[in-house]
Amino acid sequence: MVFQGKTRMILIDTHTHLYLDAFNDDRDAMVQRALQAGVSYMLLPHIDSKTTNVLHSLCDQYPDNIFPMMGLHPTSVDGDYEKELAWIESQLPSRKYYAIGECGIDLYWDKTYSNEQEICLLRQAALAMDKDLPLVIHTRNSMDVTLDILESMADPTLRGVFHCFSGDKDQAERVVRLGFLLGIGGVLTFKNSGLAEAIENISLQYIVLETDAPFLPPVPHRGQRNESAYVALVAEKLATLKGTTVEEVARITTANAITLFNLPII
Repeated sequence: MVFQGKTRMILIDTHTHLYLDAFNDDRDAMVQRALQAGVSYMLLPHIDSKTTNVLHSLCDQYPDNIFPMMGLHPTSVDGDYEKELAWIESQLPSRKYYAIGECGIDLYWDKTYSNEQEICLLRQAALAMDKDLPLVIHTRNSMDVTLDILESMADPTLRGVFHCFSGDKDQAERVVRLGFLLGIGGVLTFKNSGLAEAIENISLQYIVLETDAPFLPPVPHRGQRNESAYVALVAEKLATLKGTTVEEVARITTANAITLFNLPII
């Protein structure tokens, strides 16, 4: 990839919530810091109908660098989930989206709507296949049940990424066998997280980078707000783990993201 006549390292933050209130005071400066750090492209996961307008606004401001997804986050699933799913489907013809998500199952905060979360996951997986889009999966305290659901579909056209993967070695291998990628973020830099051991034998061909900003900042920024520029720190940690260079990590994970999300990048 060439910019201004010089080849440079290109990173992609495949999952970042740059439209949230945490960035209201310095959003443009934060985007510029990411671009200066080599994080040239960022993908925005959708949460629910309340985040649609702010997400669209940011993508419209940076159409060459920031790309939207459309989906229903599991913590936004409640008894009125049909209305939210209808909203998502109504939005898909309006512009180019690069994934369905984020969606999945989150049993950490509340299990009241666990059945409805499973229904929404299945519906959005079917929507992703119908629209030929990748599925961006959120899991919390639900890795095995989410894998069980997706494996039960047994459809080779189903593809996507387990965002913020934090499972064990066996679960990582199940994700890969399913045909999905692993989204790796700041948790990789946490001491005793176990993530390094879980992905030690997973090829870089099955990994994409992310921040999940403003959440889960990598070391040395723990306890602060995360931002997309910090995906470079994840790349450095992954390079150390894999015994390779940051440039090689960037080359492979960027190619993975471009392919998975069909990004308009030359």
